[in-house]
Amino acid sequence: MTASNAAAHDSVPRFGGVPVYDRLQAAAGALERAVMVRLVEQLPVYGRLPSEQLGGDIAKQVTRGIRSFAEMLRTGELPDQSEQAAIRESSARRADEGVPLEAVVGAYHLGAEECAAHVFPAAEPGDIGDVLLVQRQLLVYLRLVSCAVAAGYVQERQTALSDQQVALQSLLSRLLEGGSPKAAADRAGIRLPPCYLVLSISVGRHPDELVPGVNHAVAARRKLRRLRNELHRQTAGVALSVLSDGGGLVLVPYEAPAAAFGPADRERLSRLVVELGRMCGAEVLAGAAAAPPEGVADAARLAGEVREVAEASGHEPGLYLLDDVLLEYQLSRPSPAREGLAALLDPLDTRPELLATLRTFLACSLDRRRAAARLQVHPNTVDYRLRKATDLTGLDASRGADLVTLHAALAAHDAAGRGAPRGGPSRQG
Repeated sequence: MTASNAAAHDSVPRFGGVPVYDRLQAAAGALERAVMVRLVEQLPVYGRLPSEQLGGDIAKQVTRGIRSFAEMLRTGELPDQSEQAAIRESSARRADEGVPLEAVVGAYHLGAEECAAHVFPAAEPGDIGDVLLVQRQLLVYLRLVSCAVAAGYVQERQTALSDQQVALQSLLSRLLEGGSPKAAADRAGIRLPPCYLVLSISVGRHPDELVPGVNHAVAARRKLRRLRNELHRQTAGVALSVLSDGGGLVLVPYEAPAAAFGPADRERLSRLVVELGRMCGAEVLAGAAAAPPEGVADAARLAGEVREVAEASGHEPGLYLLDDVLLEYQLSRPSPAREGLAALLDPLDTRPELLATLRTFLACSLDRRRAAARLQVHPNTVDYRLRKATDLTGLDASRGADLVTLHAALAAHDAAGRGAPRGGPSRQG
């Protein structure tokens, strides 16, 4: 025996004079059966797999793992790249089959426990050094295996999620185009509901997005992530969405025809909008409409128009259906009278703070203190601005007849896009 062979021979752990790897190799078949029994007993997800798969691929991987660890004890070297690749590929198959990651990792640990239970009883008092060596090697092996399992599993899930996301976005696009979305739903593995509740939402800024020195992009992403998480948590079935930090479109599945949407459903949907705002830490205003899958395109347009009208009319955050903004919606539609109504407010185009105050005063049901609080000015400032608006337009919000005209003029003014773009209220007196 050469010096190098003698050194290699001395480094091989032995229990009772027999190399540990020999004990494992000789018992590989019995160990495989023992591990398979424990998998089914202690990790129930394996017991629900088809028997052909359990006794085939998975049993093969168990035997491979036992022999791989035995070879590591023989050579003192970690499993090579091909062996690690095999572990990653096996883990990816388990991910595709829906076996949880913790169960896949747990299976390797159960295998390690069986190997240890088989060989350690053979150790004699003089084998303490070899016992410690085998324990170290076992921990090293489990660390490497756990990393390979996680890498293969995560890569497969990312690929699957990416493919699923593409399919879901394709379904959403088809729904928004109109026509039958059945083929796109089949590709996405989605059962189309009888109806979708279509939400066109606008999302205000989170307070962190307004703080100097804070990374506003990060704050916006966190806000959007919390909104999506809450939407997923609150929704039964698969909600489809296209969202940015400023809002977007959400399709909530509804297990009844659109005609069945009633007050109780409206209340639940309203609570959903409130919760979305609460969880993301920003104001959420939503226009909504219900429609069967084939009518989603029209419902999306209507929900968007309802949201725009509600926003333009100064409504507070929350849920709005067409019934909530019937007058404003109708007045915002093109007609010979719309231009004339819009022109009534032309004198305020150079005084945006007067227009903003008038809009807020009407939205607050003529409550000057509420209007002042929303505008963040003194109530006397509200009174002053309203008087100036009356002087310029001849319309007084405190007179019944003028009040109806002002509501109509504001709706027409916004729909016609007259004057400067709306912004935050001016602090000018």
